[in-house]
Amino acid sequence: MSQSAREGIDITRVVAAPRDRVFEVWTVPEDFAAWYGGDADVPLDRVSMDVTPGGEWSLVMVVPGAEMPFHGVYREVSAPERLVFTLRDRSAPPGTEGETVTVTFTERSRKSTEMVVRQRGGNLTPEQYAAAEDGWEAFFDALDALLGAG
Repeated sequence: MSQSAREGIDITRVVAAPRDRVFEVWTVPEDFAAWYGGDADVPLDRVSMDVTPGGEWSLVMVVPGAEMPFHGVYREVSAPERLVFTLRDRSAPPGTEGETVTVTFTERSRKSTEMVVRQRGGNLTPEQYAAAEDGWEAFFDALDALLGAG
């Protein structure tokens, strides 16, 4: 296991869309539901987003035989450069905010944006961080597909 896998997750991805659009897919419920969860279903009526500092977000991913709720609080919203929010699911230790996710968006060209995603919190085992990283990568594959379709 790498050092970063023990401490959290770091993913850098370049997507073929302008920075404003990439920020939008993270902050508009219809767009977020379309990619967050990868192949899982995220019903729009189970998504709530108050994209302001201190605002809450939540969603439910539906997979065969199970529902997986996620929720958190936006800590920083600096459109279209940066988002910081907490992320909790059922596995988060009681009394904690869960993990903190920081996403920075850097314009590479008029049609390309670099996303840097950093998840920290120390609440997961190395194996759980590895699984979560695989999950993020699948989500970002769906994000790429969404942006390619738009």
